[in-house]
Amino acid sequence: MDCLHLPGIPSPRYLIGFDLRRKPHLEADVLVLGSGIAGLSAALAAAESGCEVLLLTKGELPESNTRYAQGGVAAVLEAHERDLGDSIQAHFEDTLAAGAGLCAVAETQTILADSPQAIEFLRRYGCRFDGEAQGQVDLTREGGHRFRRILHAHGDQTGAEVVRALTAAVMDHPAITVREHAFALDLLDRGGKVCGALYERRGEVYGALAGATILTTGGCGRIWRETSNPPIATGDGLAMAYRAGAGIADAEFMQFHPTALYVAGAPRLLITEAMRGEGAILKNHDGQAFMANYHEQKDLAPRDVVSRAIIAEIARTRFSHVWLDATHLGGDFLRQRFPTIFQGLAEFGIDIAKEWIPVHPSAHYHCGGILAGVDGDTTLPGLLAAGEVACTGLHGANRLASNSILEGLVCGRRAGLRAAAEGGFAGRVRIDHPHYPLASRQLDIQDLMRSLRALMWRQVGLARDDEGIATAQRTLRFWSEHQARGALDGPAGWELQNMITIASLISQSARERRASVGTHLRRDSEGDIELRHITLTRPAETW
Repeated sequence: MDCLHLPGIPSPRYLIGFDLRRKPHLEADVLVLGSGIAGLSAALAAAESGCEVLLLTKGELPESNTRYAQGGVAAVLEAHERDLGDSIQAHFEDTLAAGAGLCAVAETQTILADSPQAIEFLRRYGCRFDGEAQGQVDLTREGGHRFRRILHAHGDQTGAEVVRALTAAVMDHPAITVREHAFALDLLDRGGKVCGALYERRGEVYGALAGATILTTGGCGRIWRETSNPPIATGDGLAMAYRAGAGIADAEFMQFHPTALYVAGAPRLLITEAMRGEGAILKNHDGQAFMANYHEQKDLAPRDVVSRAIIAEIARTRFSHVWLDATHLGGDFLRQRFPTIFQGLAEFGIDIAKEWIPVHPSAHYHCGGILAGVDGDTTLPGLLAAGEVACTGLHGANRLASNSILEGLVCGRRAGLRAAAEGGFAGRVRIDHPHYPLASRQLDIQDLMRSLRALMWRQVGLARDDEGIATAQRTLRFWSEHQARGALDGPAGWELQNMITIASLISQSARERRASVGTHLRRDSEGDIELRHITLTRPAETW
């Protein structure tokens, strides 16, 4: 891998004005930061292994990207192989094809081979998929998949069902302690090993000490103006890991979901790819189905292909979006199969049984992240990572649809088991920190956040070039060195600092990768696809 340093971006100092000497600290064998599918799975796996587990989440326990996942879980079970002719090998080939040559082969094989055990893990904790009550699970197909192999729940509410089941299990487990509304600030280090984290809760800052720490804090989609991600997805764990010295791999690969609702004033509600899997058709403003012009799989081409095609059609027709036509599927089917979308769009006056849906690509899933193995191992002793915050190599340059819940489940469980094996409480540590004066000016943090998101959408969005990325880098450096120094006194300010850090990482990687590949589209693409990985590490002198 090519290891780069990120020049000119000062590291934020979070521990301003807090006196931790007299605060009660929490102690556990394993500390889990984050409560999506990876975090919940990791906590349960470690607790089942006999460890005392502390789980911190910055919102409420069920609130995560997982909760909003509509499509489902990609998994090949024995019955699928027998009845459909599908196989784990075919799933592997589809994953590699979607990843545009940058998937890690051994890691991908391991994760996909674990899928039957992962689904059984969910079922053991009460997760139920559509069709199981009738004895045969319903399956759907999404972009890039050659077979119907996506398990789903309550139509388009798969994530909500997974979170319901695992949250209940975590809350009921006597060895797991949960702290909601706990904003993790930075990782703690003792003798070169991560031994926990600092967190803020109800205006006070505490230490959480552990023998092993697992980051499962999710993605960073809120860095872009157009995004399907909830407000919590601000890249906090990724920024913490970078500040601590962990390697960050392939940060430039943000997957833009092709079909998010595009209505002025409305949230960018995700329109699941499963709708196209059931037969919905993309059409341009002239009413023409256009995907056959771009890929042999038409509307079920990989997501990066579909997003690029949509942008091309928008440019050609000079209209702000394209349309998704599902009217031919019938109202009864749409209402039952996609209840969240049906009701959500009805609130904006759109009857999807009769009207086309206006859609546009939006930032959706970060394929890069903390460099990690399938068992969660990172470049830092004592620190593990799983889920969207991690980069295992499964997704390569473009994620295959519905592989993310599978990865979070498989790698979350494996990280929990690895942490338990390494386990044991780290022992008491003394928490020292420097004190720095706050800037005297009060900043409009929300205005600066809006400016950052607009900047990233314009300059480091779906289509990029060197001039635009350089503009973003100069602006981010200025914000980091000047305005943002007055924004360190609460969760909103901490999120802003994390977003500036991650936006800088993404911009640096995007500028370094000069050829288009997967989700990374360079207008000024030079030469052949570079089948290499880009890893960023924090320069020691900035800490």
